Amino acid sequence: MIERYPRGPLAGVRIVEFAGIGPGPVCGMLLADMGADVLLIERPDSGELGIPRPRRCEVGHRGKASLVLDLRQPEALETARDLLAHADALIEGFRPGAMERLGLGPDECLAANPGLVYGRMTGYGQRGALAARAGHDINYIALSGALHAIGRAGGPPTPPLNLVGDYAGGSMLLAFGIAAALVERARSGRGQVIDASMVEGAGLLMSSFFGMRAAGLAPRPRGENLLDSGAPFYDVYRCSDGGYVAFGAIERRFRRVFAERTGFPLALLLDDDPVHWPRLREALAEFFAQRTRDAWCALLEDSDACVTPVLAPEEVGAHRHNAGRRSFLAVDGVLQPAPAPRFSRSDPAMPGRPPEPGEGGAAMAESWGTQRPRSL
Repeated sequence: MIERYPRGPLAGVRIVEFAGIGPGPVCGMLLADMGADVLLIERPDSGELGIPRPRRCEVGHRGKASLVLDLRQPEALETARDLLAHADALIEGFRPGAMERLGLGPDECLAANPGLVYGRMTGYGQRGALAARAGHDINYIALSGALHAIGRAGGPPTPPLNLVGDYAGGSMLLAFGIAAALVERARSGRGQVIDASMVEGAGLLMSSFFGMRAAGLAPRPRGENLLDSGAPFYDVYRCSDGGYVAFGAIERRFRRVFAERTGFPLALLLDDDPVHWPRLREALAEFFAQRTRDAWCALLEDSDACVTPVLAPEEVGAHRHNAGRRSFLAVDGVLQPAPAPRFSRSDPAMPGRPPEPGEGGAAMAESWGTQRPRSL
């Protein structure tokens, strides 16, 4: 039996997640982290679904239970309908129309369960000129304006992994939408459909930058502005051991702290004229190259100089700040981020490992009161 959370702010909330890739699983993970019962409906043969890896390394499925259903079979479809009749929310990330063709679209599901929150995750949204087209994170952030803004001066736009579209603009947007819809349902007693588009989610993340552009605060090309690696006091620098530090002293008072601690020329550091930024960048690069990464951190990390180490993923758990807060943990030998945020009364517990296909689903379905809890 899968280890379940004994507490968390969403304890008792029942969620059916139809297996997908990227943002859908992480959305389900965020809700499971908060204590929800997340029942993952998986295909008998996942085919080309996602990037193959050992099951224990599929961190997006931690804390869930699994039921394998071949939704092409009538009995499996009836099982899915029964589960949704007992669920509080649904997560699906198929192309528009796929769930309707299965007979599991919003009209059918809300007719059987008027309180169901029906969460839909797509790249382009349920409607629109590109709604039916395939895409990935890079396409969605390109259409939102986010990709254009990311990259070094003189270079092309740089994909920031798939963090902005899939996860920040997708998973977190849909998880927020589901939580908001559950709050509204407590007042109205009615469920509703959530149309979460990763293009729109990535666009929301750009809100303050649209405002800065309108105010004339980002007038220069990509890579030449304050927050896009243009400013030398907001960038990364290579150290003598090949490691890197992040220097983020945007405000002048923090640059003064850096100068006081290190002896770097204050007048040069306080020059905010972009014309002189290349000279400052060169001076800072030579300066940081004089010590190792950890030596710089020992000197500056306990000050307001805004200098931190650029940690590799395998290093994050050992850093004294992360270790002190238990910000990262190992589940079944896999290092991963701990559930967040923290709560004063209903703090989430240690997450369970990802289930094997079919593991724990029947027991969870039975606890919901369904009549057909077995894999089919």
